[in-house]
Amino acid sequence: PPPPHGPGRRGRPGCFAEKSPDTNGTQHVNRGLNARDRGRYAKVRDAIMREIPPKRMPANARGGVAGQIRAEREARQLTWYALAKMAGITNQATIRAIEQGKDVRLSNVERVARALGLTLELVR
Repeated sequence: PPPPHGPGRRGRPGCFAEKSPDTNGTQHVNRGLNARDRGRYAKVRDAIMREIPPKRMPANARGGVAGQIRAEREARQLTWYALAKMAGITNQATIRAIEQGKDVRLSNVERVARALGLTLELVR
């Protein structure tokens, strides 16, 4: 006999959407993956990574100020969010933009450097 909640998504038992009595919304319940599904998903992920590789950071962002800020953040095991919070910056995307060498405000770079205990210097 079918389970009391119905056949589930795509006819699979154990993966179903049910009405939540509190909110009248829909709640998705995930089922655990078996070894065959994990292997299949790993193959799909690998194929997608080969077909559409992740965006690489620009070469000029790997060194200089951007690279030093990223290296210091990673050495301290800080996330973009944690560093933004330490620097008093409301948007963590600003940290990512700094590390990618994008055009950002100098005041934000100074705040991030100060939060990491670094100083900015102009040299000839």
